[in-house]
Amino acid sequence: HGAVGGVTGSCHELRPSDDDAILIDCGLFQGAETSGKGANAEQLAIEFPIDKVRALVVTHVHIDHVGRIPYLLAAGFAGPIYCTPPSAKLLPVVLEDALKIGVTRNRSLIRKVMAKLERMIRPVPFGQWQAIDVDGDTPLAIRFQRAGHILGSAWVDCRCGEVDDAKHVIFSGDLGNRQTPILRPPDQPERCDILVMESTYGDRNHAGREQRQQALEEVLRHALKDRGTVLIPAFSIGRTQELLYELEDILHRNRGGEAANGLAWDDVEIVLDSPMAARFTELYRDLRPYWDDEARVRISQGRHPLDFEQLTVIDSHDDHLRAIDYLAKTERPVVVLAASGMCAGGRIVNYLKEMIGNPAHDILFVGYQARGTPGRDIQQYGPTGGYVSFGGERFDIRAQVHTISGYSAHADQDALVAFVRDMQTPPATVRLIHGDPEASEVLAGILRQWVPDTRVARPAE
Repeated sequence: HGAVGGVTGSCHELRPSDDDAILIDCGLFQGAETSGKGANAEQLAIEFPIDKVRALVVTHVHIDHVGRIPYLLAAGFAGPIYCTPPSAKLLPVVLEDALKIGVTRNRSLIRKVMAKLERMIRPVPFGQWQAIDVDGDTPLAIRFQRAGHILGSAWVDCRCGEVDDAKHVIFSGDLGNRQTPILRPPDQPERCDILVMESTYGDRNHAGREQRQQALEEVLRHALKDRGTVLIPAFSIGRTQELLYELEDILHRNRGGEAANGLAWDDVEIVLDSPMAARFTELYRDLRPYWDDEARVRISQGRHPLDFEQLTVIDSHDDHLRAIDYLAKTERPVVVLAASGMCAGGRIVNYLKEMIGNPAHDILFVGYQARGTPGRDIQQYGPTGGYVSFGGERFDIRAQVHTISGYSAHADQDALVAFVRDMQTPPATVRLIHGDPEASEVLAGILRQWVPDTRVARPAE
């Protein structure tokens, strides 16, 4: 029902029998992407029958995987929502924000919806089988394994049938980059019959962690020479925390050193201007037991990767507007992280409107930009002096535009191939989803070489 010919709107239905079904994710579309049945970024109502849907299974809490859950409830869904324990902590925050922005400002209604949602959420520990109540004769159980994309993210093993002769269908969700800070790496599946796998970066590989951190430091040095603001559009969950972690490390390693033109690294301010990102960063800190070893070592050394001295958090809207006005008028070298990651809304848009026409400022993309989003337009047309539209108003792009691909939280081509190739028993079928047509086509060709006995199907096939 989504993320078929693109990367947003994830929603997939598994039918173990004619009597039952479960949904894997129920996300928002962004930019120009659609479901093929009429749902898009503007038309959010559930456009498929849900009378046999027994449960919703959430792989992770990014808005393109969970943003349509309120509309699922409005369509009459009242079953359990299964997710991992960290996702169970994060999901209510995401959905409350989605309700405020996209559905209603009525506080009483929001409270009622949230109370209902929280009763429906059922956390399931990683690695533990959870039976699904079904009406038909085919038993169904699910199991979450680490996906390494954001905190709490999982791929889902669906066991259809009796344990000894069951069919296993794995939904990858969004597989993570093994070099993502804070997170433990993705678990490797042993076997399955059908694999439904993302293909976001099926046509390319990422730079290594050392290379990308060096690239980030070099972009910052270059940008800070102009005494301007470095704008980094970033998703509130995952990318923001990863960047804070990396920025803290750059500042820590360069303590006492010069960043550019006599400017000390110690004087570089990092601004997090996103109430949502600030809330998620707090939740990330509360979920330290799920962090990887490196992150926990830094904590034991007295460092605070997500709450360091040079970090300023802006909360209120008035403070946000004052910060933009101040930074636009002064030569204060500042790095600003703000949502949304694709510049389709949120506070980053106000910064861009004010600063995108000034060559003293820099825009740094560190995540995927979907087709039809302002972020993709800036990334594509900015280097040649093009323009971008916000709310129908045209803004010429004179700020310098940079992209560092290695910071993607998605697995690259090599990791996606390894996810299939390294199974003890390759799947009979791999269905590629969650990728632009070019990316899924390239990945399909490579997989057919590595696992020639496996049927590899793209969305159009």
